[in-house]
Amino acid sequence: MRGKILFFISLLLLIGLLFVSCAPSVVPIQTSIASLGYVTSVHKDLISLPPPKEKIYVAVYKFRDQTGQYKTSASGITWSTAVTQGATSMLLKALEDSGWFIVLEREGLSNLLNERKIIRSTRENYRATGQKQLPPLPPLLYAGITLEGGIVSYESNIVTGGLGAKYFGIGASTQYRKDEVTIYLRAVSTQNGRVLKTVYTTKSILSMAVDANVYRFVRFKRLLEVETGYSFNEPTQMCVQEAIEKAVLSLIIEGVLDKLWLLKNPQDITSPVINQYLKEKENVENMPRYYTQLPYNRKRLGAIFSVGGQYYYGDLAQPEVGSAMDFSIRYNLSKFFGLQGTVGLGNVVNRYDFESFINLFELRTVFSFFPTRTISPTVFLGSGLLSYRIHDRYGNPIPITKQRNYISTLMAGLGFEYSLTPNFSFTTTVDYHYVFTDQLDGIIRGQYKDAFWSGKVGLIYYIGF
Repeated sequence: MRGKILFFISLLLLIGLLFVSCAPSVVPIQTSIASLGYVTSVHKDLISLPPPKEKIYVAVYKFRDQTGQYKTSASGITWSTAVTQGATSMLLKALEDSGWFIVLEREGLSNLLNERKIIRSTRENYRATGQKQLPPLPPLLYAGITLEGGIVSYESNIVTGGLGAKYFGIGASTQYRKDEVTIYLRAVSTQNGRVLKTVYTTKSILSMAVDANVYRFVRFKRLLEVETGYSFNEPTQMCVQEAIEKAVLSLIIEGVLDKLWLLKNPQDITSPVINQYLKEKENVENMPRYYTQLPYNRKRLGAIFSVGGQYYYGDLAQPEVGSAMDFSIRYNLSKFFGLQGTVGLGNVVNRYDFESFINLFELRTVFSFFPTRTISPTVFLGSGLLSYRIHDRYGNPIPITKQRNYISTLMAGLGFEYSLTPNFSFTTTVDYHYVFTDQLDGIIRGQYKDAFWSGKVGLIYYIGF
């Protein structure tokens, strides 16, 4: 009865998800009218900049896609580019919106010159027929600064991951991916060709998918199958637009700080937009990203304290999660390899039959995949010795036949280390321990030995050199 109630509740939840995922805001069921363009989160800061003492004449000939990358698909690479080819138009719009620049047309300069030729030719024809002579065309404006640069990088799959679970044919999962686009922008003086200032910005591009399903036999030869899902992909051109607007904002503020151009009111140097930019710049410079190089090397000697749980895997059913705690000393032989001695204690539990108390000593080899990055996956392999004592569910000791003081073990594990400071790191590990005895649960049954899983979180303190 309980299982049926759980099944119908899950079914109702999936039906609800199905209606939500089919809502007009997610899956359009009718056409929509055109709307105004997308406004980025940076646009408000861009238009809130304090006014300049004098607007700057600026020209942009071409703001190119310099990545040379194409979109990927399940069937391979397509001929569609990974990023937009209209970055010049985005840059011109950002310059205009800032209120700091008078933007001159240069991308379509040949079209502009041809049109001026047509105007001159038409006036010559009118003058030849005795019409009133028109004044000559005014000269084209020239720019004191040209802006150069482009989209220099588009990195795919910087971070990927997911999570899912399924129980009795009812399950759900989620997946995500992170890409990143990088913009470089520089201001060049047209009088002497000097590069006045160079800035660069990055913007992450997130993609996410969530799905849920039911796959169960509700009756004999009656299969129920329900699926629903939702996915979100951040538009690449919107991310490029936001990165370009951030680059324009950075260029203006950096130029003010370097006195390349002046504010109308010098007191505006303390305006909220500029103060916020300076705080952001300081935080970025002092905080390394998870995928960048660490500004320091991890030290050779470290002490590790971890706590977590253990899960019995053996002859008896219905195991429960027990407790685990250990203390380790790690010595890094190189950036990639290290040795670790671990002393631990804990218990493995079965709901109705036994509880084993374990004391463990293991010597492990540690391999770090990315030792110079903030987050590094690690792999453990090792062996050791284990002693244990068994109680029944009432707390009475269970005698062990062929008792030995210490039992050999083999272990393998996977973990992650996240560097917090030069001296502290956060770590998570999942280990599998194979024990060379079949009496960890108090009985001898079958041809395989007993084992247990452990999962722990801990803190590493690096000492000395």
